Amino acid sequence: MSTKSLIIVAALLGLTACQSIPSAEITGVEVQGSWHIESAQGQPVIDYSPAQLIFAADGTLSGNNSCNEFFGQYQLEGSRLTLSPAGHTMKACVDALMHQEQRVMQAMEQITLAQESKGKLVLKDDNGKIQLVLSKK
Repeated sequence: MSTKSLIIVAALLGLTACQSIPSAEITGVEVQGSWHIESAQGQPVIDYSPAQLIFAADGTLSGNNSCNEFFGQYQLEGSRLTLSPAGHTMKACVDALMHQEQRVMQAMEQITLAQESKGKLVLKDDNGKIQLVLSKK
């Protein structure tokens, strides 16, 4: 075999070694539907509280933050989730529900990650801290 042939064979072997191996596709978390908020920022919600999130197929977000209704948008890419509440009603409720409402709204602003765990949807911030725990309605 000539030197030229050896160089060509070596180059071809080198190129095949550089082929990338297809990576496993990152599958996303399924969030669409109505979810009851079980806890917000580490504290359980008040029993029989109407706190819920509704994720529509078109990227709209709505629900009840314990006292008032809200609406907005969400974006889900793989397990990366951002919630963008745009507006809400402004009725007054008992203090306990108003405080819970504040925790829910603060938590929604910090969410960046969605994970499924034991049938629950767990929403976390950039530091991995759990902001909301939801159960399917």
